[in-house]
Amino acid sequence: MRIALLVPGPLSATSGGYIYDRRLLEGLRMLGHEIRVLELEGRFPAPDDTARRSAAEALAALEPGEAAVIDGLGLPGFDPAAPALRRAVGLIHHPTSLEPGVDKAVQERLERPLFAALARLVATSPLTARGLPALGADPDRVGVVEPGTDPAARAPGSGGERARILAVGSIIPRKGHDVLLRALGRLCDLDWELRIAGPESDPVHARTLRALVEELGLEGRVSFLGALGGDSLEAEYQSADIFALATHHEGYGMAAAEAQARGLPLAICTGGAIAEVVGPGAAIVAPPGNHDSLSRGLRRVIMDPDLRTQMGHASWRAGQRLPRWEDRAALFAEELRKAGHG
Repeated sequence: MRIALLVPGPLSATSGGYIYDRRLLEGLRMLGHEIRVLELEGRFPAPDDTARRSAAEALAALEPGEAAVIDGLGLPGFDPAAPALRRAVGLIHHPTSLEPGVDKAVQERLERPLFAALARLVATSPLTARGLPALGADPDRVGVVEPGTDPAARAPGSGGERARILAVGSIIPRKGHDVLLRALGRLCDLDWELRIAGPESDPVHARTLRALVEELGLEGRVSFLGALGGDSLEAEYQSADIFALATHHEGYGMAAAEAQARGLPLAICTGGAIAEVVGPGAAIVAPPGNHDSLSRGLRRVIMDPDLRTQMGHASWRAGQRLPRWEDRAALFAEELRKAGHG
């Protein structure tokens, strides 16, 4: 097949959604498919005029017979009446109406006719797929291709007395880093440190988080590492004792899956599909936004090394059962065939 991915640029951005896109394209190329990337300009997911113009130009640039895959982050910039959408496939990490900072009602009005117009929607989790019909999608035209994980060595941890906590996620409100900080702010009687790895995609929010660190008296305990990848991110996973993410919503929860692939005990808020990714006994869980509940759970995990070991075993077992990247591309190609391509 000849496939064009239409995605807000740059494709090199550091986030779970962009990692999914890049790994998917890599797998499709290895299967012999011809891939082209069309990076969209402008503001997304709440589109400005530049975004709408860029989306229209990308559709016009499609070649005859080319299968168009539109990343859901960029989808609101497209005109639902565009004839080319009738053969396009939407790749939905999560509906953009769930993104903090956008008007939920406006985003739903943008997405609803688009979901109805596309030839097929491919969600990255069963939970996201189950929610799409309520937003106008035909359930018979919805498929699921979950992210994969790579085999990884089991993390030995920090080896020190201080519990090292790792959070991986972009510095945006949806990731709930403020909730995690408030939860840990109640645990200053315990010996811990928090390391947050993720790009500062929202600079205003990043400044707010740093101010919150000072307000809570957590200087010296919290490190913002910025965007990490490759060996640098792997080193953080391997030296962590606990993985924590207080997310408000995840379309899948790739960072939590990666933590389980390394056998880390987890402390999470159950926003979106992340609760379905985590294996039994691998995590302490709290409702989204509830720093009191998260704090109580974290106290137990930080204080009790034996509990961490027990949770780590459960996490490792769950991690070995996760989908692998090598079969994701073949599943996605099958979804494209269901949309009439190939």
